[in-house]
Amino acid sequence: MHALFDEAGKFLAGRILSEAEASLQVELESGKRVKVKTANVLLKFEKPAPAELLGAAQALSESIELDLAWEFAPEDDFGFADLAAVYFQDPPTLPQQAGTLLRLHEAPHYFRRAGKGRYKKAPAEIIQQALAAIEKKRLIQEQIVEWAQALGRGECPQPIREQLYKILFKPDKNAPEYKAVVEASRATHLAPLDLLQKAGAIDSPYQFHWRRFLFENFPKGYGFPALVAPEIKDELPLASVQAYSIDDSATTEIDDALSVQGLGTGTVTVGIHIAAPGLAVQRGDPIDNVSRARLSTVYMPGYKITMLPDEVVQRYTLQEGRACPAVSLYVAFKEDSLEVLGHDTRLECVPIAHNLRHDQIDGVVTTAWLEDQSFKHATPDPDHLSAGLRTELAFLHRLARHLKAQREVVRGKPETFNRPDYTFKLVGNEGAEPQGSEQVQIGTRSRGAPLDLMVAEAMILANSTWGQWLGELGVPAIYRSQASLAPGMKVRMGTKALPHAGLGVKSYAWSTSPLRRYTDLVNQWQIIACARHGKTAALAAPFKPKDADLFSIISGFDAAYSTYNGYQATIERYWTLKYLQQRGITELEATVFKDNLARADTLPLVLPVMGAQGLPRGARVLVRLGNIDEVALDVSGTVLERLDAEAAPMEEEEAEDAEAEHLAAGPIAIAVDVNESETPAAEASGDNPSS
Repeated sequence: MHALFDEAGKFLAGRILSEAEASLQVELESGKRVKVKTANVLLKFEKPAPAELLGAAQALSESIELDLAWEFAPEDDFGFADLAAVYFQDPPTLPQQAGTLLRLHEAPHYFRRAGKGRYKKAPAEIIQQALAAIEKKRLIQEQIVEWAQALGRGECPQPIREQLYKILFKPDKNAPEYKAVVEASRATHLAPLDLLQKAGAIDSPYQFHWRRFLFENFPKGYGFPALVAPEIKDELPLASVQAYSIDDSATTEIDDALSVQGLGTGTVTVGIHIAAPGLAVQRGDPIDNVSRARLSTVYMPGYKITMLPDEVVQRYTLQEGRACPAVSLYVAFKEDSLEVLGHDTRLECVPIAHNLRHDQIDGVVTTAWLEDQSFKHATPDPDHLSAGLRTELAFLHRLARHLKAQREVVRGKPETFNRPDYTFKLVGNEGAEPQGSEQVQIGTRSRGAPLDLMVAEAMILANSTWGQWLGELGVPAIYRSQASLAPGMKVRMGTKALPHAGLGVKSYAWSTSPLRRYTDLVNQWQIIACARHGKTAALAAPFKPKDADLFSIISGFDAAYSTYNGYQATIERYWTLKYLQQRGITELEATVFKDNLARADTLPLVLPVMGAQGLPRGARVLVRLGNIDEVALDVSGTVLERLDAEAAPMEEEEAEDAEAEHLAAGPIAIAVDVNESETPAAEASGDNPSS
């Protein structure tokens, strides 16, 4: 005796070995023995053999017309044998019964299941809807096949081109465009990115990187809603100083300026003046909402996406020729020993005499020019670098070196940054959105150059002084801290005034770039509360102790700032590779720093090189470059010869080496962690030379 039974929605047949009241022991064709509930048995039969019955039933099933079967079926629920008797003959044969069972089971849009082996006709309107859905699914599958075949031929269908970034980076795995790429990728044995690149989906490597960044971070575009910069209602006193900012020519968000008073009197007061949007913008207003959503300005060669719209920036920026609202820190020093005598924070209007520009005066404001008032350059000094301003800059430079030396004592070792900062200029770009084909110029600016050092140390002084002051008054703020200089000890953000070992200060709160970083705007609100209310500031500050919103801001800022810096590193690598192509550079000198990785001596480029294995850290080599992939941002090299007999010792710069390894990996893998790499200039300004 044999049995046909339902096993979890699948019909099986086999020989009955034994039978009890509620179950049977059945041996399948494969020899496997299974226990079957009596309720699941649909047919018992002597002949034919189980396999023969199922074969015949499958053939008959395919011949049953569903529309006709639906017409013949009873209105009430029925068994499969009942329909077989109507459709075929009465009584139906065993294969006819089994064939009807299979056909009913595979057509739930025509016949709803009403129990084991029992069914009920679906309403006509439901059938029409189901048939339409089945037809739609069939057409979509045909479309997927057609698109996949086109991709395999090296052609990119327009719908896939339009969904390129979504397919690659945030795919809807049920979308036909995604399924077509997956199918074509399997058929061609190509990775999706390689497949799409060969099919011409990527019109421009630069646009690929740019549009991907926008897709992931600014999916609704990076334009601003209509915003009106609120007026500052405070009646601010006019400061008795003539201040000057020091930035690059492309900088529009001028956050900070400096002033010097009292030279020759024995006590010199240095003013650090910070633009004060916090006096007008309030927590929760429209401008705050926009800046909190963006969290920082995004920098890249030749372009930037600002945290605030230009009309708002221009309302609060420290523009020369104006008396600008500012939060000012005045620090008094003994003129001879540079001992700190005290500090004071004021809310005031500060006259801005000059917006000095690095790229215009770096060649003039040198150490020799600052230390020797009789020193003359081959070209005349700019008119605005008067004798009085030269004297003030000379004092600021002496003070900066002193402050740096003090920090290094606390730090326990000197800051050693021997490599230059690289600057990028796109010829003819003039601030417009780059297209990726512009001529690129790459220049250098040595770390620790006089103007850089002055600004960096002044901003570190302000951020550390204000951070300590906020902590003493019990006013929460957003701090950056580092427990020690031990390898792997990252800089972290928090709400407590903890030491920053990397900078050698007791506490450090970013407060000097409120037009460019949201953390600085938040801290400025807290500083303003301290300036207004003193010891009772904790009660009046916008953010109270243990405010959960501060932790939310820290988390969001950390992620956004890391992403923005990662994109900047990615696009700078693109322009570096473009520089090599535009100048036909096929060989370059480099220095080995780890395993098979080398760093170009005169360009911001790290690359893997064959033949560097076994060479010591610091070995200088001549490298022949291989092919450049602008989409993967990939280039490798081969060592042609070693240029030095013995490698000079290199300073350990583990954080920068870790970042360099990321850069050598290409854009899809780049994830620069800003917490791992901090320099005084980067900490101080928040701006980037390439911007």
